[in-house]
Amino acid sequence: MKSTAKAARVQKSGVLRSSIQASAREAYKHVRVDPNAYLLHMQRAHHLPIQKWDDVFYLEPEILKPHADSIIRSSVKAAALEGMGLGLGGWLTVVPDLGILSAITIRLLQKLSLLYGFEYATDEDAVELWMAAASAAGLDLGKDFLEKQAVERLAPRIMDLVAAKMSAEIAEKWTARLIPLLSAGAGGVLNYYFVRAWGRRAQKHFEERHRVVRAQKFSPTRLSPAPALTQ
Repeated sequence: MKSTAKAARVQKSGVLRSSIQASAREAYKHVRVDPNAYLLHMQRAHHLPIQKWDDVFYLEPEILKPHADSIIRSSVKAAALEGMGLGLGGWLTVVPDLGILSAITIRLLQKLSLLYGFEYATDEDAVELWMAAASAAGLDLGKDFLEKQAVERLAPRIMDLVAAKMSAEIAEKWTARLIPLLSAGAGGVLNYYFVRAWGRRAQKHFEERHRVVRAQKFSPTRLSPAPALTQ
């Protein structure tokens, strides 16, 4: 009996992992935050004094932090409510729940990326987004790994690693969700802490990158005029 139950748990864990990986890829492809529309939202709803995303580098990270906190809170609330709703079905609703949770998490990362000045229109831009995702997942991507990957393959490769880590983390913690009715509260709590943890870690990554780029843009050597040539 024990071996049968263990085999069933392993099988369900494998289904969870593959479902999450597929959901994360689909979420990135199809559930994307439109940078232009979100810029208008941040201008009107949050009153950010910017005309384009690159303008946020004129703002110190301390000014951006309350807006990042608000974005994370909104995503965490949505994830918790979604987890409580679909959690009523236990195992039967885990897979669709994972798709929605993946979409919420990916959109959260995209919103934070834009807020700190990093768009994702090109392959190079997408790398920055997925580097933040890797940081949120607790992955340590070494210099050798980054140098060996072509730019056009780097983002998809990191995406796969992030999806694998996400699936392992969720599959490990969501055993309680396999029990119908009792899993509604557990689903809401697990979603809440999962999205909040990933959001906070991604926020820290973007904030550090924002400081670096801001320092480069406004360094004294770049702002001061070039010295005149002497005869």
